[in-house]
Amino acid sequence: MELPKVRRETFTIGVGAPDFGNLLGVDGERYSLSSFQDKRLLVLLFISNGCPTVKACQDRMIRIQKDYSEKRVQLLALNSNNSYLSPADTYAEMVLRNQEKSFNFPYVKDEDRTVARAYGALCTPHVFLLDEERKLRYRGRIDDSRNPERVTVNDLRNAIEDLTANRPVRASETTPFGCSIVW
Repeated sequence: MELPKVRRETFTIGVGAPDFGNLLGVDGERYSLSSFQDKRLLVLLFISNGCPTVKACQDRMIRIQKDYSEKRVQLLALNSNNSYLSPADTYAEMVLRNQEKSFNFPYVKDEDRTVARAYGALCTPHVFLLDEERKLRYRGRIDDSRNPERVTVNDLRNAIEDLTANRPVRASETTPFGCSIVW
């Protein structure tokens, strides 16, 4: 049996984002890259239900959406884990997680992992921040610690702040950490 090919080379900073479409959200709606054309910045968060790092970051993700929504920043969470190999990541379990956490951003299933492959997502969480032209401006981690009390650098917030202030992103790439995507 041949294993699926995982794209190791990700698109680079400053390059236009790979398009995607028709991803089912936990709200029953379908989402595509163009669903967010009215947003200045789009943050793609590859997450999962079972990863302890993702669980530790969920409240931070909710706060980021709340804090930056007036600046037309939109978070979009994508679950690309293989549901057969990771039963915690079925669509039904995603719906339950959304109900438990009351996400204030769409949470969609990348069922065939096409989007994760196109973006070069490696783990959960893995962040990709796109500007208004949908060019990649930041990729990496949310911040520098799973434990909120130990965070010293808020990488995603810094990148959002830089872009909303029309400044170059001070650190456009960081190393993400968490759980491997279940291919």
